[in-house]
Amino acid sequence: MLRRDRQLRTQIYQLKDAALFALGLWLAHFVRYHAPAELLWWTFAPIDTFDNFIWLYLIIIPGVPLVLESQGFYQRPLFASRSETAWALLKGCLLATVSVILVMFLFRIALARGVIVLFGVISFVLVFLSEELLWRAYKSRFGELQLKKRVILVGAREDTARMREELRGKLYGDLQILAEFDLNESSLGELVRALHETSANSVIINAKHTFFGQVEKAIQACEIEGVEAWLVADFFKTHVSRTSFDDFYGRPVLVFRSAPEASWQGVFKQLLDLVLAVVLLVFLLPVFLFVAVAIKQTSPGPVLFRQRRCGLNGRPFTMLKFRSMVSDAEQRQQELAALNEMGGPVFKVSKDPRITPIGRWLRKYSIDETAQLFNVLRGEMSLVGPRPLPVDEVQRFDDLAHRRRLSVKPGLTCLWQVSGRNDVRDFKDWVRLDLEYIDNWSFWLDLKILWRTIPVVLSGVGAK
Repeated sequence: MLRRDRQLRTQIYQLKDAALFALGLWLAHFVRYHAPAELLWWTFAPIDTFDNFIWLYLIIIPGVPLVLESQGFYQRPLFASRSETAWALLKGCLLATVSVILVMFLFRIALARGVIVLFGVISFVLVFLSEELLWRAYKSRFGELQLKKRVILVGAREDTARMREELRGKLYGDLQILAEFDLNESSLGELVRALHETSANSVIINAKHTFFGQVEKAIQACEIEGVEAWLVADFFKTHVSRTSFDDFYGRPVLVFRSAPEASWQGVFKQLLDLVLAVVLLVFLLPVFLFVAVAIKQTSPGPVLFRQRRCGLNGRPFTMLKFRSMVSDAEQRQQELAALNEMGGPVFKVSKDPRITPIGRWLRKYSIDETAQLFNVLRGEMSLVGPRPLPVDEVQRFDDLAHRRRLSVKPGLTCLWQVSGRNDVRDFKDWVRLDLEYIDNWSFWLDLKILWRTIPVVLSGVGAK
């Protein structure tokens, strides 16, 4: 099914399940305190009114769909087996029950735990029965008319054959292939007749080996017939890019994206950058003053080191660091080229003779890098992202695929720095970790890297 259809169905199920769990709590209270005593095997405790339990809805209603989602309850096939449904639901109910009990324990809330246990049992029964009723409804003629997509595969013979094989393991009863049609060998009139004869409600068009003119006519025919046309956009071979559909000033476009797309997680990342940068700058102000005085007193030259680095998409910016080397360090780099420990265009030396005594201490605890918080405030860097490289090192990349690490903002810390940076000796391994970060990026990954950075910085592990 189309992702939008699956998302809508999942959202409906989540609302249904949240309502049933809410009903389950009320029924659990009713059974525990109001059912006839002869039907139960325990002795009644003093009655708590249901008003004392209502606050639990603040946890149950938004939390239950998330718990069931985490157990794969909504990823099941439409006609999953009863055992598969029961097992995923059982895990979700147990986790929801334990979570509620844990919240009560942490906040020292004295409510009858028997109600909570009954809540888990009754909720399991209610949701399982609802799934059974839905299963029977889907199997009925009414359900088939409402849900089942009756499709025709359109495209070159080899394309439709490949798609049929790919769909074979994914047809869960919500999609039925009625016919296959080769646009390169048959006329458009035959496709129209097939639509009439099969009463198809969708046409899946694979345009990889089909002329675009034929594809356009097929889509127009579906438009006239009022039948959905799904154009499979795999006619361009990509290795990394993820494809999405968007709108560009009223024109439909396919977007091939190999970096994180705009999302609420991206907004949260920017907010975190700004808020945490301001907080850290205020908190570290006394440290900055001490460092500035120490640098001035121990070696001639400016307090801050400025260097042109490549930022987002390779755009140069001036990166700031507290100076940890002698003032003519850049001019002396060529003299130390033979000592470079990093394979590739990057220059790294463990015992660099250009480092000042105070600079060695600054580097060990990454204090020299904290000046880049100003770059974060200016929007040139992020708290988490691939480390920015000097412009001349980027220009010496021998593999253009390495430039994809420039597709996101550079950061103060990154996956490389919390994954044993002292053990990384080849630039390719460095890039591999950066691309792993980009391909798996999420706001939670940023938080995880920030958290792992703290012990690395405090221990001075891997500093050079």
